[in-house]
Amino acid sequence: MSVNKPIVVPCIDIQGGQVVQLVQGRERALVGPDPLEMLERFSNFPEIQIIDLDAAMGIGENFEIIEMLTSKATCRVGGGVRSAERARQLVDIGAHRVIVGTAAFTPAFDDIVAEIGSEKIVVALDSKAGTVVVDGWATSLAVSAEQVIPTFEKKCAGFLCTYVDKEGMMQGTDLTWFAQLRGATALPITAAGGITTLDDVRALLDMNIDAAIGMAVYTGSLRLDDLAMLMQQ
Repeated sequence: MSVNKPIVVPCIDIQGGQVVQLVQGRERALVGPDPLEMLERFSNFPEIQIIDLDAAMGIGENFEIIEMLTSKATCRVGGGVRSAERARQLVDIGAHRVIVGTAAFTPAFDDIVAEIGSEKIVVALDSKAGTVVVDGWATSLAVSAEQVIPTFEKKCAGFLCTYVDKEGMMQGTDLTWFAQLRGATALPITAAGGITTLDDVRALLDMNIDAAIGMAVYTGSLRLDDLAMLMQQ
């Protein structure tokens, strides 16, 4: 998560030991190369985002793979972080920051903050049809991301905001929504969900928002060289 100049953050989602990309968080659209090979491809980027999909779904974990990746690069790690113990494990194996989603809306969050410190936490705010969704996007809360951001500002280092409506669909994202979020906090924001073109990325960086890139890189819609050059402009 950038402190000053916004960055592009490539994503490695791991399921069953494999790098995958899902559409709408459920349907597997593709299987990528070996996780370490992907990390090497992303070597020109200052930070990598790793999500353990098995841990997120409560059906296992990919701890050894994540430990290998965090030993070789600066990584933010999420997926299934429901307790202070899990957050501590990820920090201990080298996670630069820990992404906390659903648990941020439970009593466990204060324990997580106390255990690893707010400077290590990225709060994930997933939005669908204008409201925050949790529990793997299955439960809708009666609040918007803009409304809840102020309640977390003193408990995290920044936000990962996903526009769920377009996640994995390669149909573009909602730049207006991200502009509204940018106006809600001075903390770093990373945008995710539907980011498809260089124009999308450029617009986000111009708003001082980091851009998390997944499907568009794996399908070849966005080239890593172009993204790296964009960060230098």
